[in-house]
Amino acid sequence: QVQLVESGGGLVQPGGSLRLSCVASGSIFSINHMAWFRQAPGKEREFLARIAGGGSTNYADSVKGRFTISRDNAKNTAYLQMNSLNPEDTAVYYCCMNVITTARSQFDSWGQGTQVTVSS
Repeated sequence: QVQLVESGGGLVQPGGSLRLSCVASGSIFSINHMAWFRQAPGKEREFLARIAGGGSTNYADSVKGRFTISRDNAKNTAYLQMNSLNPEDTAVYYCCMNVITTARSQFDSWGQGTQVTVSS
């Protein structure tokens, strides 16, 4: 009904940057908040950043000042610009969107994740 697909992950050297994208498709009427999470091996999924429908944002302390979340409502897309990456940022990154469908149901939809590896 609703699908989220992340892209933009990969291998980057410490200090480098990556920009992740997450595109939503399907029977979408509107999208409320969009968010990014990550999960490193052996660790719980960690909240990173959230952007509300009106554009207000909030970040986890671990990424504040380094990561920037944004959205393009016309494209049903969320972005995560990641700068000053370090090996501790290595994880699978997931996006999550609170979607209202054309049938007026509302739920959180998750992407399948994209791997980010920070290593020299």
